[in-house]
Amino acid sequence: MTRRVVITGLGMVSPLGHTVEETWKGITAGKSGVGPITRFNTENHLVKIAAEVKDWDPSQYMLAKEARRRDRYQQFTLAAAQEAMRTSGLEVSDGARHRTGVIVGSAVGGVESYYEQAEILYESNDPRRITPFGIPMLMVNGGSDLVSIEIGAMGPSYTPISACATGADCIGHAFDLIRMGRIDAALASCGEAPIIPIGIAAFDRVGACSRLNDDPEHASRPFDKNRTGLVFSEGAGIMVLEELEHAKARGANILAEIVGYGATSDAFHVTAPEPEGLGASMAIQHALADAGMNPDNIHYINAHGTATALNDPMETKAVKRVFGENAYNIPMSSTKSMTGHAMGATAAFEAIFAVLALRDQVAPPTINLTEADPECDLDYVANQARELALRRVMSNSFGFGGHNVSLIFSTFE
Repeated sequence: MTRRVVITGLGMVSPLGHTVEETWKGITAGKSGVGPITRFNTENHLVKIAAEVKDWDPSQYMLAKEARRRDRYQQFTLAAAQEAMRTSGLEVSDGARHRTGVIVGSAVGGVESYYEQAEILYESNDPRRITPFGIPMLMVNGGSDLVSIEIGAMGPSYTPISACATGADCIGHAFDLIRMGRIDAALASCGEAPIIPIGIAAFDRVGACSRLNDDPEHASRPFDKNRTGLVFSEGAGIMVLEELEHAKARGANILAEIVGYGATSDAFHVTAPEPEGLGASMAIQHALADAGMNPDNIHYINAHGTATALNDPMETKAVKRVFGENAYNIPMSSTKSMTGHAMGATAAFEAIFAVLALRDQVAPPTINLTEADPECDLDYVANQARELALRRVMSNSFGFGGHNVSLIFSTFE
């Protein structure tokens, strides 16, 4: 018998705040987290804006000595994990260590530390100048390892990587492990800190970044006719997932139930999505089948919605392909309009926002949507949050390389 899996804790560090509730308050208010880049000198860059985490002090979450030995993405990940554990009330006892997993990913790992250490080596030509902590700082699995050590979890700990769908795949893997009976609880999702010169420049070179430097708050414009590209972001989002009876036995506050997970690959192109949304629509169909649901059972969709020329029409087509005429009746929004695009961590943000939408019965908005692209003609909850009766919601995430993931959450009944 397949076991039911519920969400009991959430944690987040984002451009809108250092906690879930601070971030969610900004999201429902339609606040943008985008501003001028402060992480490096942008004088010679065409892109000068990003959605940075503001006023970050890692010493609030770990010893200052330890913080210096950890990449920024790992710091975010640990802080989000601490909040998720605190809000869930989960304690990993000696008897439960091997039944608790950590499936926490990162699309790019410690790229900031790698870039910094490469600069030191290049400028000094002295290998002794680089830090002895370089390897753990740049490891893509460094966030997962750090969380495992922090909470004492000795179950599976690993790092799936699927570009910007990473956070969603991590949640899906944890869901599978729990419902198959391999573990009883898991921390899952993703952290990222990709706002570095080479990251911004590389995405800009393929035409993916917005250069709306003079108006950063309006730079991320998903589904808008005048969209100019994605805006880089950073942060981390973590969920605590538990087997239902495990959660009930300890009197946990159940926020939602995860009921569906679908994942596919476009097998089409290294960066461009399959234009008709074939792979994306199949991931949505797989998630619906996994949940035992029909297309008319979904009441809200948190879209991938990158504000790029290729993604937004493709995603609209994918949703229409699955939901048919009913697609026009399902509110769908892109919270990247406010958080920017934090690579794999954005999938984590958006899964959390889907759970919060269920909790508060509200669909967050797509801000900066003033003139819809004719190819994007669905209900994108333009500019203002909307109170709705929600029971089942979907979060879709897509990534370079053709990765497609769909998650379905339901109110707990």
